[in-house]
Amino acid sequence: MTWTSATSGDVGRAKSTPHAFCVHPALVLITCILASSLAFVDGSVVNVGLPAIGHSLRADAADLQWVINAYLLPLSALLLTGGALGDRLGRRSILIFGIVLFGAASALCAAAPNLGWLLAARALQGTGAALLLPNSLAILGAAFTGEARGRAVGTWSAASAMAAAFGPVLGGWLIDEFGWREIFLINIPLACVGGWMAVRFVPKLERGEETPIDLRGAILATLALAAITWGLTLGAGRAGWSDWAVLSIIAGVGLVGAFLWNERAETDKAMMPLALFETADFIGLTLLTLLLYGALGALLVLVPYVLIQGAGYSGTAAGAALLPFPIILAATSRAMGGIAGRLGSRIPLTLGPMIVAIGFLLLLRVNASANYWTGLFPAIVTMSIGMAGAVAPLTTAVLASVDARHTGSASGLNSAVARTGGLVATALLGGVLAATGEHLFSTFHQAATACAIACVAAGVAAFLLLPTRTRA
Repeated sequence: MTWTSATSGDVGRAKSTPHAFCVHPALVLITCILASSLAFVDGSVVNVGLPAIGHSLRADAADLQWVINAYLLPLSALLLTGGALGDRLGRRSILIFGIVLFGAASALCAAAPNLGWLLAARALQGTGAALLLPNSLAILGAAFTGEARGRAVGTWSAASAMAAAFGPVLGGWLIDEFGWREIFLINIPLACVGGWMAVRFVPKLERGEETPIDLRGAILATLALAAITWGLTLGAGRAGWSDWAVLSIIAGVGLVGAFLWNERAETDKAMMPLALFETADFIGLTLLTLLLYGALGALLVLVPYVLIQGAGYSGTAAGAALLPFPIILAATSRAMGGIAGRLGSRIPLTLGPMIVAIGFLLLLRVNASANYWTGLFPAIVTMSIGMAGAVAPLTTAVLASVDARHTGSASGLNSAVARTGGLVATALLGGVLAATGEHLFSTFHQAATACAIACVAAGVAAFLLLPTRTRA
């Protein structure tokens, strides 16, 4: 997960939901913030815990990749299905079930006696997050209307981003003082309070138009992502590009083809309507999201890991190292949204990723003896400015790139693509996570260079495929 995930493609689902009567709108807002904070805190705090988990469970680099990807895989594949289930069965019911599932899975993570147990529990967490995230936004859309809805979504986004930002600091302190299992236990009181408030204050009359559930599409998407992720994890790790790695990727590509065939056959029932891709600007936005958020996902995994393993940082210090990122993002995103409104989305979505690429290149100066303020801090600030230039314009551009009937599908798909970018990026980090000593920093620099190239490609996609002015 990323801090910017709370302010990008998810927002459209709240905007596309009908208004319903709500007695306690402020308490509904708090409930939705608590629910979504489960996903955002957990998505950021586990990155700090990877070294401790690896040492405790004797996990190698590929195992550590799956600690992240076992969570991201169901979240990426089932996000749209979670929203459809809420539309069909009731958003309140699915939200409560998602919260309960996430809390129970967190307890299982904390109690994990071995790696297999932990990975299974992480997959359950990802499933719970895929259920609660889209429905928390849809409930906000039903509880508020007009300007109040915009303020509620903005408050939700800011609170979720703050939770994701300060989660690693709290998690690092818990790891330093008690151990890695406590980073999962902090989810349980959040889940208990959020679940109780959902039962008590979220109204039952929040259903909108029933959305068909494309179960076959969800299964094919999950299998395709699993096969591709496993193949990339094998190929990028110590085993190299063996026959199994290549065959897994080929199978995954074949499953992607089957998924696309299914989506075409399902037409209006599809979880990913192919009509979305009839415009070049939506294709460009999808490519930009995949590349930019993939690079960002790699950053959030690598920086805490390298600081702890290679530079001797404590968990608390490593968790705090990225704090400038959400602070700058929160302080500047509103202004950048106004600039995008005046200039259109093409210019900021071209320049923003390019600035992020410069930040990644500044990471080449980081080594075991580098000072934080002169080594890492300038890179983080530069990337933060670049991401601030891209986040708000990306939301505007996604919502403007399709007709009103597909707004919810487009924003949900964009959010799923952002998670998929992090999933693929994490699968490619095996060489870095397996390295030690000076070799750790050389592989880290190679990964930073690859991320810079991905960001440049994202900016090029925006420049070539987006219109000069965003459609109103």
